[in-house]
Amino acid sequence: MKRVYIHTFGCQMNVNDTLRMTEALQPLSYQATPTVENADLIILNTCSIREKAEDKMLSALGRYRQVKLQRGAIIGVGGCVAQQEKQKILERVPYVDFVFGPDAIAKLPEILQRVEADRVRVVETAWVDSETYVFPRADPNTSRGKATEFVTVMKGCDNVCSFCVVPHTRGREVSRAFDEVLREVASLTGVGVREVTLVGQNVNSYRGGCSFAQLLLRTAQVPGIERVRFTTSHPHDLSDELVDAFRVEPKIMGHFHLPVQSGSNDVLKRMRRDYTVVEYLERLGKLRAARPDIAVTTDIIVGFPGETEEDFEKTFALTEQVRYAGQFSFVYSPRPKTGAALREAEWGPVPHEVKIARLERLNALQKRISVELNAAFVGQTVEVLVEGASKTDAARRFGRTSHNRTVNFDGDAPIGALAHVRIGSASASALSGIQVAVGSVPAVPIPELAASPEVCVA
Repeated sequence: MKRVYIHTFGCQMNVNDTLRMTEALQPLSYQATPTVENADLIILNTCSIREKAEDKMLSALGRYRQVKLQRGAIIGVGGCVAQQEKQKILERVPYVDFVFGPDAIAKLPEILQRVEADRVRVVETAWVDSETYVFPRADPNTSRGKATEFVTVMKGCDNVCSFCVVPHTRGREVSRAFDEVLREVASLTGVGVREVTLVGQNVNSYRGGCSFAQLLLRTAQVPGIERVRFTTSHPHDLSDELVDAFRVEPKIMGHFHLPVQSGSNDVLKRMRRDYTVVEYLERLGKLRAARPDIAVTTDIIVGFPGETEEDFEKTFALTEQVRYAGQFSFVYSPRPKTGAALREAEWGPVPHEVKIARLERLNALQKRISVELNAAFVGQTVEVLVEGASKTDAARRFGRTSHNRTVNFDGDAPIGALAHVRIGSASASALSGIQVAVGSVPAVPIPELAASPEVCVA
């Protein structure tokens, strides 16, 4: 048995892709290993959404070079940086053996055979036409023993925001057929999964035979599924139908990640985001009316080309007004082939020290808000889906609330159980408490779902 170590960077799509890589390598007798030191094959599944992610990839490659020298390990680079840089990675890092894009995961056995048998370095980054693209079929056994899992429902993005490299690394939008999604969800319940997160670069533009709202509702009806989540969304696709799904289906969890990117209309226009702040708030208002306790998180880019102090103050004020449960905020970094990178000089680059100062102010504000929101749970009892041992203390349990808040607690609830936890303390990032009750969800057999348009009506 040979061992493969996969270092995953970036988003939930990459986490899901890593599972598919592991499955694709099984015919070659590769087994995943948690440590790189004993690996025969090392794969870096990369992210290119920010420049810093690429720097981390190169740093990791430097560390893994020693394993190659000691064990003769094969090293490959996959994911978005691979799709973006292609042959340049082999030229820059001479000990990398192969490079492959997101569309080439199914070709991993073929790529490795060429590397091993023909002694050649391989680059496989050709796009698969959207008309012929086939989503990798998941092996549910890879998820055995887990309470929650990602399920890919679409890939790519057609929005072409001026800051984003995704259309160049993931391609155009392709939706997976709804019956295929439902079959995968059903198979996961058979190995103990109780929560699924439907993932894609822009999931609520899903067009796989029905609307995304209908897909969510049907997923919630799969026997054995207790919770449904999704990520990521674009505000212009937040339809009334999707809002109403939150109103009528309690298994859709009370968390919505809705990236605003900036609180300034001028900056949003340069970003090619086709909404104003007022329009964003109107859609958010409908969502909160449908599910009053919903936790909303967001993405914000600080220091976008041309961002003035007044623009930033508007973003700061929006954060205070909305009171996000969490925020993923980063300084702007130019990405290859994007509109913002090509026009940064014209719009006016923001000095790095100004970007950092603004980011620190914004992060401090968000931390205060997160502390205040989490403190409100102290003394309350919340329902938590148990995912395993706490990452901070192996003697404790870990799980998440409906609102996607992390909870570390004392108790003995098994993985997959819905534990009731009384919260005793809170920080900006997590809640802490003690288990007071538990109700486990029994395993169910894999149901047969008819591949019929009647299952999900467009």
